[in-house]
Formats: sequence, C-alpha cells, structure tokens
Amino acid sequence: MTQAATTSPAPDSPQAVNPDALRELVIEPKRGWIAVDWSELFRHRDLLGFLIWRDFKVRYKQTVLGLGWAILQPLFFMLVFWLVGASAGIDTGTVPKPVFYFAGLLPWTFFAVGVQLSSQCLVNQQHLLTKVYLPRLFIPTSVIIVGLIDLLVASAMLAIIMAIYQVMPPAQIAMAVPLLALLLAFTLGVGYLFSALTVAYRDLRYIVPFFVQAMMFLSPVIYPVTMFGDNVAWVLKLNPMTAIIESFRAAVTGTPIDWIGLGMGAAVAIVTLFVGLAVFRRIERRFADIA
Repeated sequence: MTQAATTSPAPDSPQAVNPDALRELVIEPKRGWIAVDWSELFRHRDLLGFLIWRDFKVRYKQTVLGLGWAILQPLFFMLVFWLVGASAGIDTGTVPKPVFYFAGLLPWTFFAVGVQLSSQCLVNQQHLLTKVYLPRLFIPTSVIIVGLIDLLVASAMLAIIMAIYQVMPPAQIAMAVPLLALLLAFTLGVGYLFSALTVAYRDLRYIVPFFVQAMMFLSPVIYPVTMFGDNVAWVLKLNPMTAIIESFRAAVTGTPIDWIGLGMGAAVAIVTLFVGLAVFRRIERRFADIA
C-alpha cells in the first residue's frame, strides 16, 4: 500500500491566506460629548511628529530668511507700535516700551498665525480627508505646534532687547511655562473650531481675518489694561489673550501678576478648548462627504 503524499497549498492559493488578513476594520465615530479617542491619538503619535516636521519644512521652503521671519515680523510691529504708542501718549509704566511691545507681540503672533493657518489647513488638504484615514485632529494640531518653534526663536530676540534696556528677568519668569501651555490650549481650541467650521461653511475663511483683527484690538498688545476703567477692564479680562499677554509681560519684567484676571482667562481658555474639540469631532463625521 502506498501512502498518498501530502502537499501544502501554494503560497498564493486561497487556503494559504492568513485568517488575520481577512479581518475587517470598521471605523466608527466615538460616542460622547467630545468623543475623542485618546488611545488612538497616542498610538499614532509618530504620525503627529511626521506632520509637524512636514509643516515646518513647507512653511520655510524656498524662503530667503527662513526662521528669520519669526523675528522680523514681531520686530517690525514692535517698531510700529512704538511710534504709535509714543504719538498717542500710551504709558507703559516702568517697563521700557520696546520690551513692553515685544513681550506682548510674542504670544499674540503665535495666536494670530496659528488661528489663520489652522482655519485653512483642512480645506487645503482635502485629499487627507477623502482618500486616507488618520486622526484628523492631527492636521490643525501640527500646524499650530509648528508655531512654537517660531515663538522660541523670537524669544531669543526678546532676551536681547531686555539686555539692551537692562531689564533683568525675575524669578517669576518660570510662570512663562504654564502661560505657554495656556496659550497653546486656547489657540488649539479656536483652531479646532474654525478649521472644522470652514470645511462645512467655506465663506468662514473670509471671517477669520476679521476675527483676528478684532482680537488684536481687544487684547492688550499695544496698550496696558490699566489705562481703562474697572468696567472696561473686567470685560477685556474675559478674553483669554488679555490674561496671557498681561501675565507674560509681568512674568518677564517682574511687575505684579493679576491672578484674578489670569484665573478668568484660564477658565475661558479651557472651555474654548473643549468646545472646539466637541465641534470638530461632530463635524468630522461629515468631512468625507462635504470636503
């Protein structure tokens, strides 16, 4: 009796297919008010790093000055505000005017550039919304985080200006770190909100520049809050940028920090972040259909 020879299936035959390869991956929106899958974001953190590096290279590709623009922009506006403030008789107290204006322009420039770029990032990258799947929160997040590099570079210029005017950084300059986190949270919240709404309502791209301009006049970039009465100052303190700019100036120059105003601004900033996340996740379910 001869024993039948056993043959293994060919590698490309249906019997050789790995059962794990036949599993389906179903992507469904997460339920909840904010509905953010934090574990998914953590698993794909390498992708966020790649997007940040890509956005950084794209921002300064084929530029003459490169990162020099991070210094040139606030430096130019510092000179303009210096002339305007001198002609308008704006009193900056014991803080030299160049230090006063440049210290206010650092957080403001980060916020303004981050909001304007993030509001257009999804519309300008529709192929990422319709052809591949990735955590869409990474797209506006990467655009905004790249601005931290500009902020750090411009901070070196602030240190030079402070040295010229012999303004020694006090011990409370350590407050700059939590203030930076608060600035990032507020910018991300506004960026998430506008980036998602711009996908659904394209005419919002024309409103964002007006919003940024209005916020500049409502934030103490060129003036101190103390020049207004208590009623006006209280309303201005509801703007988180007021608390961030005023507290950052105080942290680097050694003037007193308005803790009540900072607490009000921080509360509004955190609420803005969660509202931005909620709106983004809700509209994200329709990105592929309306992009």
